[in-house]
Amino acid sequence: MQAITVRHRSAGLAGLSLTEEPYPHAAENDVIVRVHAAGFTRGELDWPATWTDRAGRDRTPSVPGHEMSGVVAELGYGTTGLTVGQRVFGLTDWARNGSLAEYVAVEARNLAPLPADIAHTVAAALPISGLTAWQGLFDHGRLTAGQTVLIHGAVGSVGSIAVQLAREAGARVIGTGRAAARDAALGLGVDAFLDLQADSLDDAGQVDVVFDVIGGDVLDRSAALVRPGGTLVTMVSPPAVRPRDGQAIFFVVEPDRARLADLARRLRDGRLRVNVGAVRTLAEAPSAFAQRTLGKTIIRVTEGE
Repeated sequence: MQAITVRHRSAGLAGLSLTEEPYPHAAENDVIVRVHAAGFTRGELDWPATWTDRAGRDRTPSVPGHEMSGVVAELGYGTTGLTVGQRVFGLTDWARNGSLAEYVAVEARNLAPLPADIAHTVAAALPISGLTAWQGLFDHGRLTAGQTVLIHGAVGSVGSIAVQLAREAGARVIGTGRAAARDAALGLGVDAFLDLQADSLDDAGQVDVVFDVIGGDVLDRSAALVRPGGTLVTMVSPPAVRPRDGQAIFFVVEPDRARLADLARRLRDGRLRVNVGAVRTLAEAPSAFAQRTLGKTIIRVTEGE
């Protein structure tokens, strides 16, 4: 099969190339998926799990990408709940070869059925962004109706979904980003928008939850905005500055079949939109890692349905 691989950590983005790789092995409770569309995270070449397995052993050449949508091609021993030919989407394991390939081995529990009326290129943009937004806001932030949430990066792939989910939950939403993102953020439903380059974060006032996808100085300055009993949640790195009388939580998104299915229903019902930007071919994936685009870049691996 064809796949995007990287063979040496020191090579960085220049080390990504389209190669011929062996068809994956289906372990117990695995599914082999013929990938139709895949998503990636630009920083994943810096993740330790990209280079080693769970025991810390080198696993190069490595196939990046951890979001995918496709069709079940094979079931491993003991796999239940899915069938050959079924449309599915979900997350691949962090410490195994990923989705930028024609076929990928995935634990069945990491996948959810994909309705026939959702395109693979749309579904591939949902797993990391949708699960990160939900888990950050509700599992870790405990956001409820009537509370105020400050969402950094409100028009990004994660932030845009977080804004929509928070609004649907009945929260007051303050979004942040660059000035050019203001109209898009207001279109998503934020109650107020702060330009991170021109406005003061203090203008947000005290909030119940800060949801951060930016890190750095923005994350550090946000701790002071959390009201007593509130929560600072980030997916970037453990917070160096913590709220005086509240929680600070760093988390890594986890697979969740039931939540993926719920997000797909919201997508079908028109209650949720994903921000798909450029759609590239598998051969174009190495250059796509280095390109900044509006919306999430999706790799179309297999043409047609």
